[in-house]
Amino acid sequence: MATGKRDMSNERAPAANPSPGGTARTALAAALIEALQWALVALLLAIPLLAWRTTETQTSLQLVSRWREVAIAVAIVFIARLGLTLGRAKLNDGSAADVGLTHVRARIAERTAGLGRWFAPALIGFAAILPALPIADRYIMDLAILVLTYVMLGWGLNVVVGLAGLLDLGYVAFYAVGAYSYALLAQYFGLSFWICLPLAGILAAFWGILLGFPVLRLRGDYLAIVTLAFGEIIRIVLLNWQDLTGGPNGISGIPRPSFFGLEFKPDCSAGSFCGFFGIEHASIHRIIWLYYIILVLALFTAWVTTRVRRLPVGRAWEALREDEIACRALGLNTTMVKLSAFAMGAMFGGLAGSFFATKQGFISPESFTFMESATILAMVVMGGMGSQIGVAVAALAMVGGIELFRDLELYRMLVFGLAMVAMMIWRPRGFVGHRTPTIALKAGATVSGANVKEGHG
Repeated sequence: MATGKRDMSNERAPAANPSPGGTARTALAAALIEALQWALVALLLAIPLLAWRTTETQTSLQLVSRWREVAIAVAIVFIARLGLTLGRAKLNDGSAADVGLTHVRARIAERTAGLGRWFAPALIGFAAILPALPIADRYIMDLAILVLTYVMLGWGLNVVVGLAGLLDLGYVAFYAVGAYSYALLAQYFGLSFWICLPLAGILAAFWGILLGFPVLRLRGDYLAIVTLAFGEIIRIVLLNWQDLTGGPNGISGIPRPSFFGLEFKPDCSAGSFCGFFGIEHASIHRIIWLYYIILVLALFTAWVTTRVRRLPVGRAWEALREDEIACRALGLNTTMVKLSAFAMGAMFGGLAGSFFATKQGFISPESFTFMESATILAMVVMGGMGSQIGVAVAALAMVGGIELFRDLELYRMLVFGLAMVAMMIWRPRGFVGHRTPTIALKAGATVSGANVKEGHG
């Protein structure tokens, strides 16, 4: 029975599977090498930035070494990178724990998808009663006004970047147009805040259309460069046109809004706020009135954006964001779609700029630099492009968080940068990475942010 014999020479020995211990040691060695590389880069960067510091004495300027701070910074980078690499390796090993973790993440995302239904009304209610709370002193109210101003700016830029998918790095230009429009109209024509407010929005929308025409064929990086140049052009014009804008000296003495015709005067005379209500004058009254003005303006921005998003032009914005070629194939006029997005976003920026001018009472070109545009864009990206709740949370975290770390002086920007890096690693699509469809045939299901291009189409 030769056929029944097994040919042992043709059989191959099964491949030896690597032991779990050897795989773990290999992963640990690779993680240590990568962490050491990151630590070396951190050391090279920390030496010129942290190693020495100049201190001024009565007779001379001394150079003090700070190698302890350098060692701490390098150690933090090494430990953080090592932990991140090992954590990713553990999550990507395909084990049953990974499947369970994925299931838990899906359940958490499903449970938290509807948080906006009660979180948004709770946030609005808290904002409405904030001036009546015991913690509402002058500092808290000023901080709340600043946060709401950035929330309004973020929602305005969200129309251009989040909904239409047009990367705009010069949004601060419309902010400046609104501020200078109100200041000049009030100074030369004596118009009140309530008359100048819509005019500032209209003028900013007009400049948004002017910006939109030259960039109709641009997308991505090229569009970002042109909008960045537009913002710088506006700032340089404001800086050099001294006869109209005051140049670097700015415009001072900008009128403040009255309370339905009642001025906030300290003498409590006839026609003043305190004289009409028979109360003692306090500067906090004007601050509270300004707070409610910016709160109403921010809510107006959110309401208009939500309503317009459900209209055909809003759906056209989202179609343009996902795929411009398909948008053209459907017969949509992409020229009008882009111009409408630029105009509406610019209008909200102009309204916020008008409020900024009346709140500060003084404006100058230094208030409208590129860093303002970068900060507003960071709020939109961190919050989740297209999400109003996410932008509001990001504005609160960025503006309020920087104020919390103000005592750290220079290190607060380092903490802020580390927080943004961590955000981009663990939540790359922002705080709110899901999106509810604008129109649904039956029940509107939440769509994950991974299923949309979010401005990268």
